[in-house]
Amino acid sequence: MIRLFAVLVLLVLHVNALTLQKPNIYHDQNISGWMMSEKLDGIRGYWDGKQLLSRQNKPINAPKWFTQDLPPFALDGELWTMRADFENIQSIVMDDKPSEKWKEITYNIFEVPNAEGNFTQRLQKAQDYISAHHLMHVRVITQKICNNKKELKKFLDEVLKKHGEGAVIKDGSKNYFEGRSDSILKVKLAQDMEGKVIGYKAGTGKYKGMMGSLKVELESGEHLFIGTGFSDETRKKPPILGSIITFKYFGFTKKGKPRFASYMRVRKD
Repeated sequence: MIRLFAVLVLLVLHVNALTLQKPNIYHDQNISGWMMSEKLDGIRGYWDGKQLLSRQNKPINAPKWFTQDLPPFALDGELWTMRADFENIQSIVMDDKPSEKWKEITYNIFEVPNAEGNFTQRLQKAQDYISAHHLMHVRVITQKICNNKKELKKFLDEVLKKHGEGAVIKDGSKNYFEGRSDSILKVKLAQDMEGKVIGYKAGTGKYKGMMGSLKVELESGEHLFIGTGFSDETRKKPPILGSIITFKYFGFTKKGKPRFASYMRVRKD
């Protein structure tokens, strides 16, 4: 009975999940003529024409002034303040009751789902609406043409010097698509991944009496122990079972598991 209930819950979550564009990882592919932009480290916000939703299809409780003049068509973008400010962004955006701090948030558009035309034409549809309605808190993320790998490296270096997270490159000739694709790639020195906390390993030595590592289940179904990246405070009060965490890693082992995995934060969206 318990197993049946768990299956039903998973089915409901699957049905309710949004099918969004998801990037693969850049591995020196040919990206000549693609569009490149800075990857913003914020909370993804999907506007379906009526309400603002998180990537898990949860309503985002934005203040009325933030959404009342958004278009009757869909937008996909990042709710963001500035670089290296994720914890603050998450606390503002995921709060049950919108606060005055929403004035710090901007809505940064990187796609117009289901719109006709290529990538540039789709973004132009959003830009035309934003300009016509004077939406000061909404903007289209600047896109640049990438002529070769050298230009991509230079662009990425500039973003990282400003303490940005990385870059996104996209085949701008494609019509709108959903799901994970090699037509959109994220470019970062360290990659990141998410996993569900399913257990703990007790600490030893100076961490005795605290959490030593988290046991995490990956999207692939594989299990991984993560033992670095934690503050002492987090080790004393680790993420609860079932929570989704983000961790960074540097490539994969021969067995296909993330190499040098290090905890970053709990995701609430």
